[in-house]
Amino acid sequence: MLCVHCFGQQYSKSWKDLNYAGDSFQYHRLDIYLPVKEKPVYPVVISIYGSAWLANNMKGSDLGTFGKALLDAGYAVVTPNHRSSMDAKFPAQIHDIKAVVRFVRANAATYQLDTSFIGINGFSSGGHLSALAGTSGSVGQYSVGAATLDLEGHVGPDTAFSSAVHAVVDWSGPTDLLVLDSCRNTPLNDGANSPESLLIGGSVQDNRDKATLANPITYIDANDPPFLILHGDADQTVPSCQSQLLFDALQAANVPSQLVLIPNAQHGTNMFLDKYYEMMIEFLGTISGITAVDVREGDTAPEYRIGSNYPNPFNPSTTIEYSLKADSEIEIQILDSLGRPVRTLFNGPSGSGTHRLAWDGRDDSGHPLSSGLYYCQITSAAFTSANKMLLLK
Repeated sequence: MLCVHCFGQQYSKSWKDLNYAGDSFQYHRLDIYLPVKEKPVYPVVISIYGSAWLANNMKGSDLGTFGKALLDAGYAVVTPNHRSSMDAKFPAQIHDIKAVVRFVRANAATYQLDTSFIGINGFSSGGHLSALAGTSGSVGQYSVGAATLDLEGHVGPDTAFSSAVHAVVDWSGPTDLLVLDSCRNTPLNDGANSPESLLIGGSVQDNRDKATLANPITYIDANDPPFLILHGDADQTVPSCQSQLLFDALQAANVPSQLVLIPNAQHGTNMFLDKYYEMMIEFLGTISGITAVDVREGDTAPEYRIGSNYPNPFNPSTTIEYSLKADSEIEIQILDSLGRPVRTLFNGPSGSGTHRLAWDGRDDSGHPLSSGLYYCQITSAAFTSANKMLLLK
């Protein structure tokens, strides 16, 4: 197809209303978009709309926001529908999303998709389903108390393929439905007609085992993919305590994860800004291998690399090596994902030749840093270069 225009965003190819379940239902359709810059294959991000689990036909609604940023960065974007809580109760929704992941793997050659990287991204209830896809990738039947559910499901013809994803971006997703209401500043109502109760088929507080089975935290283990979690600190629809609980549980299980609390942002307000899209792209790039160009380079720029085995429980430090063509005044710093210095490794004159430093995953005060995305930046009057690192704890 020729390049067309959609929500202000151009893409080179698209396929609309593909049915991933082998049936004729609208809620089992998805769209695929490829970036303008043409390549043989593209890494993939599945983007899930938010609707309080109440909508079954909103695919593509975030194509002008998340989709634009992802397409511009070189990712194929898959936007699926899924069953609403009015169509079927949980776990139908995660069954649908896992069927989408399997469809991507099964049909990769047809749609120019590189399944060596499949990320998943979602807002609100879409964030919940994204997080759940990340933590329950290898989970089938699971029991909590008197309730037993199959988290994998059998939707679609591609059940021989894996439903695992490689990275999760969760924007303001609910997690623990049992405390969703109680940790709001002004409680709403988690009774039988609340979105979370409609999802599981009864009042949350009267169906605590089912609510726990809908909680992504229930399935966390050390094999889960890296997470980036973004949440407005003024959100009272889905309070930020929900993301804090998820982040704390991921950290406790040594899952690479980062929580970004967005100042003064409410639910979907003041949070969809370029700088947060850039965080998403940087995070995904660390895992997918799509990297940004160094900030500033010239003929005097050093040869510069970082040992690929970043600080982790089995390797307490990483080696940073740089080679200068001439004597230079340089500074080498570790930056967090917001670009803030957290550790200065070297600041002063350095002679020509090859030099090595070690970083132990700590800040300037000697405190261990949490898991997440960091940068090692080397700077002089003539050049600046930064390499990404994913710190594992």
